Amino acid sequence: SDPLVTVERKEIQEIPEGPAIIATGPLTSDPLARSLSRTVGENFLSFFDAVSPVVTAESIDMTRAFRGSRWGPGDDYINCPMTREEYEAFHAALVSAERAPRHDFEKDDRYFEGCLPVEVIASRGVDTLRFGPLRPVGLKDPVSGEEPWAVVQLRQENTAGTLYNLVGFQTNLRWPEQERVFRMIPALSGAEFVRLGVMHRNIYV
Repeated sequence: SDPLVTVERKEIQEIPEGPAIIATGPLTSDPLARSLSRTVGENFLSFFDAVSPVVTAESIDMTRAFRGSRWGPGDDYINCPMTREEYEAFHAALVSAERAPRHDFEKDDRYFEGCLPVEVIASRGVDTLRFGPLRPVGLKDPVSGEEPWAVVQLRQENTAGTLYNLVGFQTNLRWPEQERVFRMIPALSGAEFVRLGVMHRNIYV
């Protein structure tokens, strides 16, 4: 309601003359995107980002999981341990699973390294996940008293504690493949997925 500010509710197709702040995301119209490209004199840069699947808390098999924090006391995470045999079978299924197709403009492989799809990490070697998001360091299985071969961590997604996301499981697998492969995690064999992972392309100047 500032007298010096005028709000105009209409589509902007060209960058105006003079100083301007452009904040158009997440979906910029094609005309304005072309105008921006002409103004900066080059094509847009881009990278891929992705989100993790989410499961219901009641569908997690807590006889195959335990609560705990990697460093010290706390129950911030639900930890889903895997034996070597379980992990290697999971890894083999993950790297061979069918991925969702991309549009022609998305077919380069510039991922954001801080948010790599889990299947891309897995494709870099059988132990890459074990030294990354599935590392067991700092976690001890209360049943065996030993450090598991690998651990999938689940993080609370909502305040009610009814939903949990799979930490580090950003993915571009086809949805049926996500359910098939991720249910190979022993504690998630009967998991109910309320959101499956998706990948999207971010552009920037």
